[in-house]
Amino acid sequence: MSKKSKGGYVYSTNPHFEHDDSEEDESLLPSEQLLTLHRETKGRAGKAVAIVRGFVGTDSDLSDLGKKLKSHCGTGGSAKDGEIIIQGDQREKVEAYLNSQGYKTKRVGG
Repeated sequence: MSKKSKGGYVYSTNPHFEHDDSEEDESLLPSEQLLTLHRETKGRAGKAVAIVRGFVGTDSDLSDLGKKLKSHCGTGGSAKDGEIIIQGDQREKVEAYLNSQGYKTKRVGG
C-alpha cells in the first residue's frame, strides 16, 4: 500500500505490482496548451489578481513560467497548486506574454 500525491491509496492483489511515485506530468509544448486567464478579488481585501489556470506540466516548469510572468509584469505573485497568481489586474500583459511564447489563451469572466 502506498499513498499517492493526490490523496488516494493504491491497493493491488498483484504480487508483482510496482507503484511509480513520480506522478508529475511531463510538460506539454506551449502550442499544445490552452491556458485560461481569470480575474479575482474574492478573499483578497478587494485587490484584483490575474490567475492563469490550465497549465499541464511539472511543478518546476510551472514555477519557471510564474517567475517569467512576474518579471514581465513587474509585480509579485506565486505559482502553486497548478495555477499562477499575478498581483494586480495584469491580464493584458499576461496574455500578451503567453501568446508571444506560443501558448493559447482564453479569458474567462470580466
